Amino acid sequence: MAYFAPFIDASGLHIPAYTDIRDQLVADAKTIFGSDIYLGIDTQDYQWISAVADIIYDSFLTSQGVYNSRGPSTALGSPLDIIVKLNGIKRLAAVFSTCYVTLTGTAGTTITNGVAGDTNGNGWSLSSPIVLDGAGQATALATCQIAGPVTANPGQLNKIVTPTYGWTSITNDLAASIGTNVETDAQLRSRQAISTAQPSRTVLEGMQGAVAAVSGVTRFRVYENDTNVTDPDGLPAHSVTAVVEGGDSTSIASAIYEKKGPGCYTNGTTEIILTDAYGNPTFVRFYRPTYVDIDVVVNVKALSGYTSNTTADIKAAIAAYCDSLLIGDDLYVSSLWSASFAANEVPNKPQFSITGLTAAKHGGSPSTADIVILFNEVTRGNTAYIVVNVT
Repeated sequence: MAYFAPFIDASGLHIPAYTDIRDQLVADAKTIFGSDIYLGIDTQDYQWISAVADIIYDSFLTSQGVYNSRGPSTALGSPLDIIVKLNGIKRLAAVFSTCYVTLTGTAGTTITNGVAGDTNGNGWSLSSPIVLDGAGQATALATCQIAGPVTANPGQLNKIVTPTYGWTSITNDLAASIGTNVETDAQLRSRQAISTAQPSRTVLEGMQGAVAAVSGVTRFRVYENDTNVTDPDGLPAHSVTAVVEGGDSTSIASAIYEKKGPGCYTNGTTEIILTDAYGNPTFVRFYRPTYVDIDVVVNVKALSGYTSNTTADIKAAIAAYCDSLLIGDDLYVSSLWSASFAANEVPNKPQFSITGLTAAKHGGSPSTADIVILFNEVTRGNTAYIVVNVT
């Protein structure tokens, strides 16, 4: 195409391509200095024109970025943060994994600013101070020093990083509560779109929007059973069932209560008692998701460039995919193949091929069958449960 001045019409902002700008500058130079001037790519004049054209094109791209920042569907980064504030929401910060641990040692020992370690080399800061009781034990909350979905399975948080006289051991009986990374632009856009449903014409959409707007909520799903019988998932007749990850329980219950229809039963195992405007107690129920760890066995054939880092990348890619699924989403084994191939650094020059892949819920028998996830479950990736066999 020939060069044209940037313009805005009904379809948006239009800018010329770099090559159009460069060719126009070449044509202008010939008009000024004569058509017989030599401007081949090996000349200094052409190199100068190319550099100027690149600077002009960069300026046009910046203008396009500013134009795109006007709306949530195309804004990126901080402009998107500003826009979504109009809907009363903000980007979710990273969340640190937490885990309750049991400390043992000499009775009466005080542990100040203690740090524990897991088998993967991550540090976990302990609540402080901690005083061992008469039996020489104490329970403390350990917070991972690295933000994001860091896992710690039972028994893996077992190292004392800051030795203290009288403190002899530490362990975790339960798995850690998994943290999250900073909310991505795509996730924030999706939540913004749902939040605008609060004033919608359907009660269910309004409830979804209200739950999405609760600070700290990361994933959620709302089900409705408007029939006269219990549905196959066990959801009661004439009920709504919200499954919510993150956020304050009372705030979530309030959001559900304010949007639900009269006489509609709220279903779930987490029960919050609210008081209405007339002082009457109201019970609101919802579910917290049950996390399902996934065992995966991948058989790969190493190709040129395969290293031990590639094995770690395959595990990380599979775990990240499991963490990305929504509440109630079934896990299709074929998707794990695609997730594994993401570990190839150069797509057109693979470092490995996959000869087989099986998966199952943790503790089950791995197979090629898809994994059915219940309405209140969500898959969770854990590299400790992913095995990569290399040949």
